[in-house]
Amino acid sequence: MDHTPLTLLNLCTPLQYARVENQNTPTAEGETLLCYEVNPVQGGSIEPDRDRFLGRLLFIGEKAAETPGGGAEKPKELVSLPQGDYLFMQRRSDAVLTRDEWLDLAIEQQKDGLWERNKPLNMLYIRFLFEDGAFVTQVFRAVEN
Repeated sequence: MDHTPLTLLNLCTPLQYARVENQNTPTAEGETLLCYEVNPVQGGSIEPDRDRFLGRLLFIGEKAAETPGGGAEKPKELVSLPQGDYLFMQRRSDAVLTRDEWLDLAIEQQKDGLWERNKPLNMLYIRFLFEDGAFVTQVFRAVEN
């Protein structure tokens, strides 16, 4: 498993997805974005309670599938990872990370971010994709400017 250290990332362009109702297991062909609220109390703690860290799931998005003509299917509703400043971490692996694994990554990101005196906001984005022969899980947490 390959892991990147905490990075401050300026996302210059939003990443857009089609809203879906159920999360499919990410595959080599797909890309998925989850957006969660973070419990406000746990979201500011250097030692958050893992069981109370996540709030409600706000949306699930998937990249639109390519149609035979080369265009993308028209989604019913778009959701996005907005442009802005984020705490960012990612992990590359041979399989899709489980919920426990990406939650551990998000908590590690928060601890490192708080240690470096960043002020993370209470929105957490988890992005799954397949790149260069590996599954990649990316964790984005918006920070106050």
